[in-house]
Amino acid sequence: MSTTVRPRVVMVGAVPISALVAAVPEPRAVIVAVHGGATSSVYFDCPGRPDLSLLRTGAAQGFTVIALDRPGYGASALYQDTMDEPAARVALALGAVDKILGDGPRGAGLFFFAHSLGCELAVRMTVATTPADVLGLELAGTGVRYAPGVKEMLSSAGLTTRPAGLRELLWEPTELYPPEVLTGALNAPGVAYEGRVSAHWPRRNFPALAEQVRVPVQYSHAEHERVWETSPAALADIAALFTAAPRVQITERPDSGHNLSVGLSAAAYHAQVLSFIEECIAAGSGGVKEAEAG
Repeated sequence: MSTTVRPRVVMVGAVPISALVAAVPEPRAVIVAVHGGATSSVYFDCPGRPDLSLLRTGAAQGFTVIALDRPGYGASALYQDTMDEPAARVALALGAVDKILGDGPRGAGLFFFAHSLGCELAVRMTVATTPADVLGLELAGTGVRYAPGVKEMLSSAGLTTRPAGLRELLWEPTELYPPEVLTGALNAPGVAYEGRVSAHWPRRNFPALAEQVRVPVQYSHAEHERVWETSPAALADIAALFTAAPRVQITERPDSGHNLSVGLSAAAYHAQVLSFIEECIAAGSGGVKEAEAG
């Protein structure tokens, strides 16, 4: 089965949206991966380390994987002044998925997989899609409460300024990452609307959107997460947001830092998410709502 990763650019209205795609002829399902801030779709195809690539691993397991460049990134960077409204970003992202897939098979449905700032878009995409067409949702690198001092640090960040300590917050312990990703190979310019997303996400938009999610959810957190609180109380609060989800699973990823999909443990993380997708396929969109810690 092919694990070739190909760049794609599709037009959604007048806006070009880019992505990396690993497609298989008869997918078991389609994974839509959404990257975080100041990076791009290459986050899911770790440079120099194909063994850590979600795109290649997913395709090898029979899934079509689409890693979108979020609106404002990649081919759509010049159009970011049209993307202030969340609805516009959702329409562009879902339109790109539809254009990329066309009339081709989608297997058991879509599974949304998101990291950090990308969680905002992925949750909105999940809510905007008919539940019968969505298998589930994976979120990582997000939360409801910032770790001490982080909110103040992020509030001082700008499109051209990075506050002191931000790199350490996101990329330490450095021994948990391959050298290839610590050289800036994943970096991309940020987008203006992200400041508002960060400000309103934890307390306002995340709770309001989560209660509308009607598919199984997995929330993964790194053992060495430094951006978000991952205390038992914080994790319980996250699980409690998804009042309409048939299942909520909380999973700690050992030997991992904030950027789970490009760490040395990424292969194990991706295998665990693929296992969760298998469970979603087996169960369909139904099931008994439960919160699990593990």
